[in-house]
Amino acid sequence: MTNDTSVPGDEGFVDPLDEGAAEVDAAVDERLENLDDEAAEARSRALRMGLDDYDLDDADISLLEAQDADPDAVLYLPALPVVAIVGRPNVGKSALVNRILGRREAVVEDVPGVTRDRVTYQAEWNGRPYSIVDTGGWEPDARGIDASVAAQAEVAIDLCDMVLFIVDSRVGATATDEQVVKMLRKTKKPVFLVANKVDDARQEPEIAALWSLGLGEPHPVSALHGRGVADLLDMVMEKLPTESAVAKRQVGGPRRVAILGRPNVGKSSLLNKAAGEERVVVNDLAGTTRDPVDEQVELGGKVWTFVDTAGIRRRVHMAQGADFYASLRTSTALEKAEVAVVLLDVSQPISEQDVRIIDLVLESGRALVLAFNKWDLLDDERRKYLEREIETDLAHVAWAPRVNISATTGRHLEKLVPALETALESWDKRIPTGKINAFLSELTQAHPHPVRGGKQPRILFGTQAASRPPTFVLFTTGFLDPGYRRYIQRRLREIYGFEGSPIVVNMRVREKRERK
Repeated sequence: MTNDTSVPGDEGFVDPLDEGAAEVDAAVDERLENLDDEAAEARSRALRMGLDDYDLDDADISLLEAQDADPDAVLYLPALPVVAIVGRPNVGKSALVNRILGRREAVVEDVPGVTRDRVTYQAEWNGRPYSIVDTGGWEPDARGIDASVAAQAEVAIDLCDMVLFIVDSRVGATATDEQVVKMLRKTKKPVFLVANKVDDARQEPEIAALWSLGLGEPHPVSALHGRGVADLLDMVMEKLPTESAVAKRQVGGPRRVAILGRPNVGKSSLLNKAAGEERVVVNDLAGTTRDPVDEQVELGGKVWTFVDTAGIRRRVHMAQGADFYASLRTSTALEKAEVAVVLLDVSQPISEQDVRIIDLVLESGRALVLAFNKWDLLDDERRKYLEREIETDLAHVAWAPRVNISATTGRHLEKLVPALETALESWDKRIPTGKINAFLSELTQAHPHPVRGGKQPRILFGTQAASRPPTFVLFTTGFLDPGYRRYIQRRLREIYGFEGSPIVVNMRVREKRERK
């Protein structure tokens, strides 16, 4: 979102949770409950008129005009188009990402395989925002490198709208490059062949040999010096869609549920039990499922589209990379889903990998349900430890509905349906602008933002910019402390629910217009 501002760090305002603060909050709740809709709208219109004294850009105006639309409509933020950077190790992928971003974000080192994770960055060229994906996770093991690069490219193609295939102009096309090219030729997505390390015009004739790859004209660039990158981006923008086709918002039809979890936690068993038949191979060997499988199943009298996302089959020489590829498949499924069911094995301690999967859901902005699997195997001692783990490791998603199930026996599987419906209802929810501004006014009067550097940031106006997930934009006179933003989020949940959905609160800091 244009000009949204986030504040690093955790200092500043502390969310008031003592007894006195609770009484003040209760009084605020009561006033808001009794507030007349007309009075709320009148207060909101007055605040909106006050914004005219501040410098607003075109994006601000568009956002403010949209808040007058149908309050019951589901609003979406456009899904930014995705450009994937693909290539074998040490051809300069991360260096090119840094050059495009104009800052040093991706790790760059003259050693193959430095990038171990797929990383997505927000970029902009000539006023057009898009996402760029720096792919990595290569297997340095020589025996596995070709297969690893090919698998990486395959997943990158799934996840993007356009591919930039990077080759080292000094080395020329290698056997590994040829293997990736076979895959790229089959895709209907635009592919740009980028010849990196062309540092001056004298080296350009050398790239003519790359025509043999069959991907069209090679585009010479120097990620190190920036040469040719602007021209490349101009051409990319001509073919890049304004909205991602991969992450395109789908409306209507059965709601889409991604089943997520670490290997061997019971994802395929859950899908099979929900479908009432063996649709997916189930094996005690972790990582049996390679590709996501979409299945329409009837559960609780409704039809749902379930996506089984068990990741990619492990190869012996690629064991380290298997988790990486599984996370890519998970990301793909989340792009296509509306709500994620994260399966947790109660017989095992909650792991760092479990938390990482939950965080992937939060980053994707999808609704969330936590399903505690193998509940029938839980004894009293393990239950005590589990409750402690939930309090410490899952405190940041305390708002997510929890269901206790057994995927193998189907026990309590019907409880998934109300949890999914609750989460999706929250994900779709919109709060009228009048109510939002009444809420903000009451909140800031009860608990004003602390003075910082002799100034006290004020919230001028607020509106819900989108649902799926609920996204709120606050026009302010200065930065709000992270703690104050979390306080706003907590109070939004307490008053309006949002059980099962992440909430996004963005700021637009605006200065008063100078009087002429």
